[in-house]
Amino acid sequence: MLRALPRALRLSRPWRSPGTRDCASNATTRTAEIQVRALTGPDQGITEILMNRPHARNALGNIFVSELLEALAQLREDQQVRVLIFRSGVKGVFCAGADLKEREQMSAVEVGIFVQRLRGLMSEIAAFPAPTIAAMDGFALGGGLELALACDLRIAASTAIMGLIETTRGLLPGAGGTQRLPRCLGVALAKELIFTGRRLDGVQAHELGLVNHAVAQNKEGNAAYHRALALAQEILPQAPIAVRLGKVAIDRGMEVDIASGMAIEHMCYAQNIPTQDRLEGMAAFREKRPPKFVGK
Repeated sequence: MLRALPRALRLSRPWRSPGTRDCASNATTRTAEIQVRALTGPDQGITEILMNRPHARNALGNIFVSELLEALAQLREDQQVRVLIFRSGVKGVFCAGADLKEREQMSAVEVGIFVQRLRGLMSEIAAFPAPTIAAMDGFALGGGLELALACDLRIAASTAIMGLIETTRGLLPGAGGTQRLPRCLGVALAKELIFTGRRLDGVQAHELGLVNHAVAQNKEGNAAYHRALALAQEILPQAPIAVRLGKVAIDRGMEVDIASGMAIEHMCYAQNIPTQDRLEGMAAFREKRPPKFVGK
């Protein structure tokens, strides 16, 4: 079930989506390329970012990037967002990577500035305070895979195709791929995939550890999304502050030596001690009942 977002979470660019209220004052206004959907009922706390640029296969163009940055900036301030799912509204594709047609119209200086914006976008996704899940039901190439790599968890349909294919276009990954893929798979394997520009299907990606789960595609073409939603539902009941602090401890700890990582874990643990949720967790254990976490 979908609900209209509160005013504070609406994108400034108007958009229309089934099940949500139209924020546009003019019905002829174009549909936004990024749509935000907050689920309700038992799924309340799960928010979806729907990428919907069908004519360009969700390619990373200027408007697309701007709308996504705006959505992330608004959502990161919303404590009700416990899990954020990135999915596609375009069947057969997650994100086809850079918009090369748009890129051809840019000067060398403009390209450099835009790629820097892409790096910033991926960093914003990686730094999002709540867990993020990429649901890859189709092609995730170049910048599309870099977007998925910036997420905490990745789910792929078995038929999804992914790869950092930039070397086949005379380029190299420029939005974090050279850094996040080695951290995900190890240096030697990441080099092999980047040097060759090899494409992997969902099953191969799962075997290498690039995705958490690979699922058989269904007739609707959204099997990865449904698996991502099920994973989000597993996260949803857990203590949100503890989950967020766990993400901080892991992400920051992976960038330093283990002694420094232990210190980071200690600081995160200390922040969690005074929370109401920790006391609720202890009480629920003692009383042999499910805990009711409120994020305080």
